Amino acid sequence: MREVASKGQLWSSFARVALVTVPLVLLLGFAAARLAPSGGDNPWYQALVKPAENPPDWVFPLAWTVLYALLGLALAVVVNARGARGRSLAIGLFAAQLAVNLAWSPIFFGWHKIFLALVTNGAMIVLAIATTLVFGRIRSTAAWLMVPYLAWISFAAVLTYKIDRLNPNAEALVAPAASAQIGL
Repeated sequence: MREVASKGQLWSSFARVALVTVPLVLLLGFAAARLAPSGGDNPWYQALVKPAENPPDWVFPLAWTVLYALLGLALAVVVNARGARGRSLAIGLFAAQLAVNLAWSPIFFGWHKIFLALVTNGAMIVLAIATTLVFGRIRSTAAWLMVPYLAWISFAAVLTYKIDRLNPNAEALVAPAASAQIGL
């Protein structure tokens, strides 16, 4: 016998999945940002010439908190679509684009590699578009939850490109943070 779940059961199932995916994506994003100081906490970033459209430093953590929460919800929608065709591919693409996303901050803020960060951003956009398209085949809601992220990472790519052009010797601005060593 085949039973159909009620709307309440479906909602409860989604909520349980979202209670894992949203905090997980937020935690991963926070951890990646902590690998290297960013924004006002990073002397190298402060020394860069930034384009006029560069938002104030407080915008970035707020935007990323909202975006990571939306990504977690989009993932929850797809994970909760049990039996959907392409679900494994969608989850794999999501993981790949998130991994590239998480690599961006250490590349830019930690290694001071602006051009490599721009290339990374390009890969992130391609993977996020692919993820969004595959998510859309499973649940349109999941695809729409990806749209603000796509807009933001595209804007970030423009900013990264302009910062790269405005700072041709960016790697030499401030030496990377030295590790603390205790001598005996």
